[in-house]
Amino acid sequence: MLRDRDELISTYRAYRARTHQLFDLFPPEAYYARPIALRNPVVFYEGHLPGFCVNTLVKLTLKREGVDERLETLFARGIDPEDETAVKSPGDVWPSREEVQAFAAACDAKVEDALRTGALEGNSEAVFTIFEHELMHQETLMYMLHASGATGSQPVETGGQRAESPSLQIAIPAGKATLGATRDRFGWDNEFPRHTVDVDAFTVDAHNVTNGDYLEFMHATGASAPHFWEQRDGEWLRRGMFTLAPLPLDAAVYVTHDEAVAFARWKGKRLPTEAEFHRAAYGTPSGEERLHPWGDDPPDSTRGNFDFAHWDPVAIGSYPRGASAWGVHDLVGNGWEWTSSLFAGFDGFTPMPSYPEYSADFFDNAHYVLKGASPVTPRQLVRRSFRNWFRPNYPYVFATFRCVA
Repeated sequence: MLRDRDELISTYRAYRARTHQLFDLFPPEAYYARPIALRNPVVFYEGHLPGFCVNTLVKLTLKREGVDERLETLFARGIDPEDETAVKSPGDVWPSREEVQAFAAACDAKVEDALRTGALEGNSEAVFTIFEHELMHQETLMYMLHASGATGSQPVETGGQRAESPSLQIAIPAGKATLGATRDRFGWDNEFPRHTVDVDAFTVDAHNVTNGDYLEFMHATGASAPHFWEQRDGEWLRRGMFTLAPLPLDAAVYVTHDEAVAFARWKGKRLPTEAEFHRAAYGTPSGEERLHPWGDDPPDSTRGNFDFAHWDPVAIGSYPRGASAWGVHDLVGNGWEWTSSLFAGFDGFTPMPSYPEYSADFFDNAHYVLKGASPVTPRQLVRRSFRNWFRPNYPYVFATFRCVA
């Protein structure tokens, strides 16, 4: 349901303000750089976010005039190539930062006018599409900031207390898992329709795999170190958002899907399916299901490491109030969790009118579903039906994992 128009404008401004703060964290020399070779340079995103709002709400939905067709086309959509050889650089087409920011300001004015005067009845999907698109790309910016090697005066992460019984496994009996959402609130097209599936009994790690666990795996198998690690003088360090510090052995490890699968096989286990994640996260011994692992209370800072509570992963089990009914920890926060499920539409999937290519272009058997949230996932995206997805070899996402058997 749409809210008061003044509240919509206030929400838009608040989301854009946080985005501006995140851009300010990049050093000036990084603006035209491509810290992640598989993505556009930083400049693209400063134009893409407001440009997307105009393209989606103002032009596509409300049929109004835009700001600058050339820039709206240039900043229309990101890239997701299979490897660096498929990246096509636009050369010197990127405008100056002054031009990008002037374009952004004009876009913001157009969007605010649309929120104030536009025919929004029946078009609420487009409104919440631009809101959540902004939130999702705030996390994208953090991937790029981390990859840029930025340093600053941000506080060093100290982690939390060490979790008890980090190797504990929990038996989850066979039962039902409800995936997806009902259409009484906004959701992306891949979240619909809601449906229930049968899940066989399985055991699941009570905690995410830690850096210490993964280091043991490397020593035993000769596997390479994850993207987030660096070795100096024989000592392993973790490259955090702003610091390079000794590897915290009790913090969740960040790895690719391929690396997670290899670790699980070494353990004689596997990654959970999306349905198994739901069963472990939202199921209960009584058969009822919860909105969140901890219950139906809304997300807050006591439930997990999300919504910029920290810049980096902390010790596993640091949020006991966020555990599921089964006693499984950190299912939401501290890192997205890889599943073994290929990203695809649920039976009955239909593309969303305001962004029809959002999901369907990635139903290619080349992306895997992630669930949960990372330290820099805004709390507005913390909902059980939300689905993230990435290629199995993509190393930049803040993603961890746990094993099942």
